[in-house]
Amino acid sequence: MTFAPLMFRLLLAGTALAIAAGAAAQETAPPETQAAAPPQVEGKPPPYEQRLVRLAEILGSVHYLRNLCLSQPEDSWRRSMQQLIDKETADEPKRRERMTAAFNRGYRTFASVYTACTEPATLAEERYRAEGATLASEIVARFGN
Repeated sequence: MTFAPLMFRLLLAGTALAIAAGAAAQETAPPETQAAAPPQVEGKPPPYEQRLVRLAEILGSVHYLRNLCLSQPEDSWRRSMQQLIDKETADEPKRRERMTAAFNRGYRTFASVYTACTEPATLAEERYRAEGATLASEIVARFGN
């Protein structure tokens, strides 16, 4: 498998996490010009799988927390995750299910705790964005070459 498409997607996710520093920041959808990654053998996940699943969980958490604290909901985090899932798990339904479940787990975890935008919710969102940006950078640095 070539890691170039993965590197682009992770850089995109990491950049999106870093750019989202302001709660009122507006984000645009990333271009959809990247070719789909070649399918992998379903039995052997890539070496970055655990990190990618954690990134999916973080994106789900950030999606919930950002929308909780914004006056107008945004869908950019969910769209970014959907694009990552579509490109990374094209012909691998089990990996697709794992990544979708991780995103939903991150979303539901915070939905069960925070029902209003509070200072701890804002702090959690900032910390998760920072963790996601670090994780995306690490994946690219280790597996993107």
